[in-house]
Amino acid sequence: MSTVAIRPQLLRWARERAGLDATDLTRQFPRFQEWERGEASPTLRQLEALAKKTLTPLGYFFLPEPPEDRLPIPDFRTVGDQPVRRPSPNLLETVQIMQRRQDWMQDYVAELGQPPLDFIGSATLTDSPADVARSIRATLGVTDGWARREATWTDALRSLRGMIEEVGIVVVVNGVVGNNNFRKLDPNEFRGFVLSDRFAPLIFVNGADAKSAQMFTFAHELAHLWLGRDGVFNLPDLQPANDAVELFCNKVAAEFLVPEEEFLRAWPQAAQTAEPFQSLAGRFKVSPLVAARRALDLQVINRAEFFSFFEAYQADERRRAQARAGGGDFYATQEVRIGRRFGAAVVRAAREGRLLFKDAYQLTGLYGQTFDRFAEGIGLQLR
Repeated sequence: MSTVAIRPQLLRWARERAGLDATDLTRQFPRFQEWERGEASPTLRQLEALAKKTLTPLGYFFLPEPPEDRLPIPDFRTVGDQPVRRPSPNLLETVQIMQRRQDWMQDYVAELGQPPLDFIGSATLTDSPADVARSIRATLGVTDGWARREATWTDALRSLRGMIEEVGIVVVVNGVVGNNNFRKLDPNEFRGFVLSDRFAPLIFVNGADAKSAQMFTFAHELAHLWLGRDGVFNLPDLQPANDAVELFCNKVAAEFLVPEEEFLRAWPQAAQTAEPFQSLAGRFKVSPLVAARRALDLQVINRAEFFSFFEAYQADERRRAQARAGGGDFYATQEVRIGRRFGAAVVRAAREGRLLFKDAYQLTGLYGQTFDRFAEGIGLQLR
């Protein structure tokens, strides 16, 4: 069988882009390392299989040199003090899926004649982070002590997600690419991203990330929308990139979740307890990790104390996640993966004849009876 002449650097690029080691590919393609060294060439069928394995469009292998993958939105991800240069295929495709959903949503709300959202882009970097946090609270209808009225911080997270959707923001929480459970999103690569728009703003939170970090990600993304700035970020150790936008958004997020004045009033009593961060977490309905991060920011603990707690808490959370690993309710998961606001809009448009069902299926990734059951689950009948 004839082989296809492929530049070795393209094979190396595809492998590295997919985050694979040469030995990983050798199991399926025994001569892969020879291909990469230019000592042999794959057949077309082997190349097609390799393209599927590395999530690479087949045509890319015939380019004169590797293309440069670029995110279509600002990239605030860092590793240490260095920016992350290459987004994975999973991140790229997730952003593209969300952009397609946003494009449709923009047309949908325009057709309905809905006015633009005046809070998008209403803040500037010269504003006080505390003032912006108060503006976000007022817009969402968040009152003082709102979190204390929730039974747990996971309930508070669910409540916050609902309030964000109510003001016109599309919210998606997903830990995989679309509905492909074999393509898991890596929280170390990114925790979330924002697509700002005055008609159809969208927040995406990496559902594979620890629940303890998702509340802070939501608050950080809200600050991005108040600035009217797109962006993808990973917030290692809940810290932003050394960038004016990211630093500002983190300050707003911290003040939104744990107001400084209230925290400092609560700290002396909490500090006397055996588990001060758990005590504060119960008061503010944030995770103990966010409470510890706020304590560090306000200089009531030092970095050594924070990272000692951080590492222990993360290890404990990983153990808890493994203990509760397993399947969940598929349709309840879809409401979060697709987003209730976006899903409801697609269902209504299909029901009213504004959208073909085949297009509704493509937008949601749900087909036939699965789509119908999703519609019933969010309280909208199709027939």
